[in-house]
Amino acid sequence: MRKFLAAAIASAYLAFSPGVQAQTPPNVLVVGQIAEPKALDPQAVTAVNDFRILMNIYDGLVRYKDGTLEVEPALAESWTISDDGTAYTFKLREGVTFHDGTPFDAAAVKFNFDRMLKEDHPFHDTGPFPLAFFFSSVEEVVVDDPTTVTFKLNAPYAPFLSNLAYPTGLIVSPSAVEANGKDFGRHPIGTGAYKFAEWDANTKVVAVRNDDYWDGTPELEAIIFRPITDANTRIAEMLSGGLDVMVEVPPDSLQQFKSDDNFEVLEQAGPHVWFLILNAKEAPFNNKAARQAANYAINKTALVENILQGTADVAAGPTPPAFAWAYNEGLEPYPYDPEKAKELLKDAGYDGEEITFYVTEGGSGMLDPIAMGTAIQADLQAVGMNVKIETYEWNTFLGKVNPGLEGKAAMAEMAWMTNDPDTLPFLALRTEAFPDKGGFNSGYYSNPKVDDLLDKARQVTDQAERAKLYQEMQTIVQEDAPWVFVANWKQNAVTKLSVGDFKLQPSFFLMLQDVKKPN
Repeated sequence: MRKFLAAAIASAYLAFSPGVQAQTPPNVLVVGQIAEPKALDPQAVTAVNDFRILMNIYDGLVRYKDGTLEVEPALAESWTISDDGTAYTFKLREGVTFHDGTPFDAAAVKFNFDRMLKEDHPFHDTGPFPLAFFFSSVEEVVVDDPTTVTFKLNAPYAPFLSNLAYPTGLIVSPSAVEANGKDFGRHPIGTGAYKFAEWDANTKVVAVRNDDYWDGTPELEAIIFRPITDANTRIAEMLSGGLDVMVEVPPDSLQQFKSDDNFEVLEQAGPHVWFLILNAKEAPFNNKAARQAANYAINKTALVENILQGTADVAAGPTPPAFAWAYNEGLEPYPYDPEKAKELLKDAGYDGEEITFYVTEGGSGMLDPIAMGTAIQADLQAVGMNVKIETYEWNTFLGKVNPGLEGKAAMAEMAWMTNDPDTLPFLALRTEAFPDKGGFNSGYYSNPKVDDLLDKARQVTDQAERAKLYQEMQTIVQEDAPWVFVANWKQNAVTKLSVGDFKLQPSFFLMLQDVKKPN
């Protein structure tokens, strides 16, 4: 039935080709995305581009409250935390079923987390699970009864609830994993507001309404997610009527849409950092002076004002200011100082060796990456750095960067949208987060003091004390300069006026359950 409906919806979409006034199907939302999803298994992917689809097919035990990063109940109606902070017991919502008709219960919850965390689990090989780090403190998941499940932790872990609300914590159907094995990511089954119907590679992902959704039947009949990697093509599709929603509008086009009465432009600040990973294992960036030189050499204010046209602010360090309680207000961004950069390069003994710089054509939160990369290359070359750009499609780019830059490149663009001040530094700045250990520290930065601060911050439940630890970490990391800290972005999207109740969230996810599109 789902395949039939998907085919009917797809055939109703009259025109994808340029130059034709396309009309999207009635009561079907067509979303222009920036890249093809890598997979639709929430526990096996890392990109916000993929998460925007997944959050509509799956639910977690908890979720972010509308318009915030505060946690509220979802598949769990309530929870209690032990006095020592090492046991979380969840009372599950009754009567919920997965899209394949199998029951959601405590055993399903245990299956999901055991699959990620236990190497001897019979379906652990359906991974890898790159963000299983989020739940590294989980010692055991215990089924108390069909509607009660307890997570036993090896130590207090402050970000636990927030991480459960992140897409890595979304609950998949055990029966579907058992049936599809490693191909589950092409056959996703959750409990969400929309059911997966079709994935036509590099063309569309179709999800249809879940009439039995526990949180109320969605207004839309279906959603079509279209990957359109070229920004100009995406803009043309939006202007011609082939899209109802377009995410990540290039800065050059924002004003065009703002001045057109047929569209609405939305903007929303969130916890975003755009940075350059520097390979701290190999010359020249194995020397702190060279890393600091790169930070001084790049005119980040010009990037923000001229290329990004005010859609971002210059970043001062590894933590986004959107985490106001944990952000170090005392840090100032590295100023643009090419003469200082030249002095530091001389101190570092840089002798003009070629620096390979990985750039992507486009990816979640990457902020006009080709134009940014070209401007960065020019600034670095102006102080004597011999920079060669290599450009890749998003998923190919991730395949080169995530396994680590050693022996391949000296620097790479990167952006993260995070859910907690713990997430990005813990997964990308600790020694134990080197790629060969399963993390995303692709530049191999290592500082034992930073490691210690991050470990302590995870175990402190008092927010003020956590904030002090994170702020000290930010000071050290800014001085060590394992990255070039470039920008904090305000996400954006454009919709047709016919689209109602569409919102951007601080999480950067698309929550489309309440969106309307009157016929």
